Amino acid sequence: MVPTDKKLSIGFSPCPNDTFIFHGLVHGLVCKKKISLDREVVADVETLNKWAMSARLDITKLSFHALGHVLDDYVLLSAGSALGRNCGPLLVTGQKKSVDSLSGKIVAIPGRFTTAAMLLKMFAPECKNTVAMRFDEIMDSIAKGKVDAGVIIHESRFTYHQYGLTLIRDLGEWWEDTTGNPIPLGGIAARRSLGKDLIAKIDQCIHKSVQHAFSNPEQCMKYIKSHAREMDDAVINDHIGLYVNNYSKDLGLEGIRAIQEFFRLGRDAGIIPRSNNSLQINKQG
Repeated sequence: MVPTDKKLSIGFSPCPNDTFIFHGLVHGLVCKKKISLDREVVADVETLNKWAMSARLDITKLSFHALGHVLDDYVLLSAGSALGRNCGPLLVTGQKKSVDSLSGKIVAIPGRFTTAAMLLKMFAPECKNTVAMRFDEIMDSIAKGKVDAGVIIHESRFTYHQYGLTLIRDLGEWWEDTTGNPIPLGGIAARRSLGKDLIAKIDQCIHKSVQHAFSNPEQCMKYIKSHAREMDDAVINDHIGLYVNNYSKDLGLEGIRAIQEFFRLGRDAGIIPRSNNSLQINKQG
C-alpha cells in the first residue's frame, strides 16, 4: 500500500493551459493537507510522453495517443484534460500545397507519441516521411525550408501567420467532421500502483486547482509567464481560453465517449496497441 504521506512526483508542460491548471496545486493554494507533492517537473509534452513509457512520474500530463500505450501503468483522471472543439493541431506548409502533394515530402511532427502525430496518420496515411522535433521549432523549420510541412500545436495555432505559413487542414476540425466528437488532445494520468483512494484524492485536488484558476486568473499569470514561450498577454489568454474549459473540470460523458472513440479508431488503424488493460477513467464522486 502506498503511504498517504508519500511525496508525489508530478509533471506537466510549460504551456499556459497546464501552468494555469496546476498553479493552485503546486503552490499549495488548494489541497495542501490532502496530498503531498514533490517539486513539479515542467517539460515538453513529448518528453513527458516518453517518460510515461517507463512510469517515471506518479502524476503526469501526456498526449492521449501516448496514454494508449501505457494503460497497464496509468489511470486517466477526470480533471485537467485538454479536450474540446476548434482547438486541434494544424497541418501547415510554407506554400500552398494539396495534401496529396505531401506524399514523399518531409513533414514535421511535435513528437512520435503526440495526438498530433496520430491525427496526421489517420488523416493522411500517405505522409510517411515524418520527422519529430520540439513543437516550438516546427514553424521556423518550415519557414526556412528545412521541412516541407508540419503539424503545429499549442501557441503556434495563433502565430503561424507571422511565419508566412499556409493552413492545409485543421486536423481537429477534420476529427470533429468525421466523428462528431470533440478532439481529445492531452490528459492527466496517475499511476495505477498508487491505489484507488489516493488516485481519487489526486483527481479531486486537480479539479479544485482548475476551479481556483478560473476564480483567480490574475494570480496565475506570473507563474504562467515564467514558463511560457509566447509572452504576449493576448496569446496567453487565447491559449488558456481555447484549451481550458468545462472538460478540464470534468470530462463528463461526452468527453469520455470522445476518448473511447479516439482509442477505438487508433487501435483499428494499428496506431494504438490493444493493451492488456482497457481505458480506465477515475470518476469524480
